[in-house]
Amino acid sequence: MAGLRRRWTGLAGATPTKPVLAALALVLVLAAVVRLPGGPVRSGHPEPAVISVRPADEGHEGLLGTASAPGGLLASPPGILRFGGANAARPADAPRSPARILSPDDASSPAPAAAPLLQYPREWHEFYFTRAVYSSYGRGWGGRSRSWAIDYPKSDRQFLTVLKRLTNLDAYDDENAIPLNDPQIRRFPFLYALEVGYMSMSQPEVEGLRDYLLAGGFLVIDDFWGSQEWAQFEFQMKLVFPERPIIDLDLDHTVFNTFYEIDEILQVPAYGRYWGGQTWERDGYVPFVKGIEDDEGRLMVIINWNTDLGDAWEWAEQPDYPVPYSTFAFQMGVNMIVYAMTH
Repeated sequence: MAGLRRRWTGLAGATPTKPVLAALALVLVLAAVVRLPGGPVRSGHPEPAVISVRPADEGHEGLLGTASAPGGLLASPPGILRFGGANAARPADAPRSPARILSPDDASSPAPAAAPLLQYPREWHEFYFTRAVYSSYGRGWGGRSRSWAIDYPKSDRQFLTVLKRLTNLDAYDDENAIPLNDPQIRRFPFLYALEVGYMSMSQPEVEGLRDYLLAGGFLVIDDFWGSQEWAQFEFQMKLVFPERPIIDLDLDHTVFNTFYEIDEILQVPAYGRYWGGQTWERDGYVPFVKGIEDDEGRLMVIINWNTDLGDAWEWAEQPDYPVPYSTFAFQMGVNMIVYAMTH
């Protein structure tokens, strides 16, 4: 590992062109993930996870849907949903309160150039990295930004590249974002949501998420920081499950050893935050992994608080992004997916 770090550091001062440098950096990240001690690897080759979980309808035609508008959204062409922009579809019951900003950092963030284009997958695969589209205040539907879409779609695509290198899971190559109140969501057992400190779900979204989780879905929460954002997220989850507690997950929980043996929770910083030794944001000094279980003890929601796994996935190819953080982020991601697909 020390030798790998030396090679990684050497790349930062090398002279090849940027495309070559980025490609070499991504190769080194992949090497670090699959060779880190404690992972289930032999001779540099990972043992494949035996996974076979299929959506309710196996024909890919079923994934396209129809021109009907799910969850009260304005009608779009078959299989296409558009969000953001002047002519965007908007849930009829989405919050219309004035935008609120939680910190000066958010106020200075540039607005995105264009709204993402969402569409149902047009190919059948065993696994789709599915991102939750939810209503939010300040950074939500039709606002200056969309909190659900931070790091989207680059983070999702790069993670999928690494996932397919590390496992034999038949994964869809592209991003897959879907609203919480879309009935199609139950086709996808894994769901990823971030920046939930800005989440402000409508009642159909609350009901859609509750039904999804009770039907066997698995939700990963990521990239929210500090006590204020925790309070907002906790309030939202109490709307979904008023009686279910949020619990701390010990390192002996199954999710930490489904594929890789994880024996330490690292605080993964956003890109550039680690310069000068700072990895935290706001008052989120200590990383936590928490969860919500169903009546049988199955983990339905895993909560990564005071950390940013998605940023490590998005920027892992950068020569100056520290290898330990990206390694941990990829290992956690793989473990969470294997858990979701086998429980």
